[in-house]
Amino acid sequence: MAEEEEESKMKKKKVEIFDTEEELAVSLARKLKEPPYVCSLDWSKWHVFWLDERVVPKSHPDSNYKLAFDGFLSYVPIPVENVYAINDALPAEGAAEDYENCVRQLVTKKVMPLSTITGFPAFDLMLLGMGPDGHVASLFPGHPLLNENERWVTYIKDSPKPPPERITFTFPVINSSKYLAVVVAGLGEVEAVRKVLGSGDGDGHDSRLPAGMVSAEGELTWFLDKDAASKL
Repeated sequence: MAEEEEESKMKKKKVEIFDTEEELAVSLARKLKEPPYVCSLDWSKWHVFWLDERVVPKSHPDSNYKLAFDGFLSYVPIPVENVYAINDALPAEGAAEDYENCVRQLVTKKVMPLSTITGFPAFDLMLLGMGPDGHVASLFPGHPLLNENERWVTYIKDSPKPPPERITFTFPVINSSKYLAVVVAGLGEVEAVRKVLGSGDGDGHDSRLPAGMVSAEGELTWFLDKDAASKL
């Protein structure tokens, strides 16, 4: 049974490799903020969340919200009420609870569907990065949060990567997504890419790393540049 499940996950997984980081970025919709695309999309249908967020003010350089706002959100007309940043006035535990309540309210209002398979929220698209240690979102190797299977959003106060306090979606939510894109560029994560995606040489696919635990109810695609894929 376990082998059948693993085979099914692999069938849903695609890997796309680009010559440069720039080509990868363009393929991931960087041009959406430029004409003619920015004028042709119905931005009112977009609802934007953060898979994980550092518990810092929104203006802080470490804020994922600030990164997204400066690089994308400030260029496109997504309604302000459809952009769901964390409440940065709350401590980590309270921010996680507040964020989960926000998602639950959208489920109640029929804005967000639930997966018919897992019963967890089914996002249309999730965009993930990966760290050199194979972590995704704020789910780190060997951390107890990897086994959280009830909460939708949880928190961490001892992140091995600063800043230490963060909130994060849990794996049941991540893996209920209709489409998942994992994006990795550069040589910094090349060993983790090899461990998660490699096969056939005795030390390939490693499902113990958080990135190896990622799956999707719909489709999972890894977007890599040549450097990140150089050991596959």
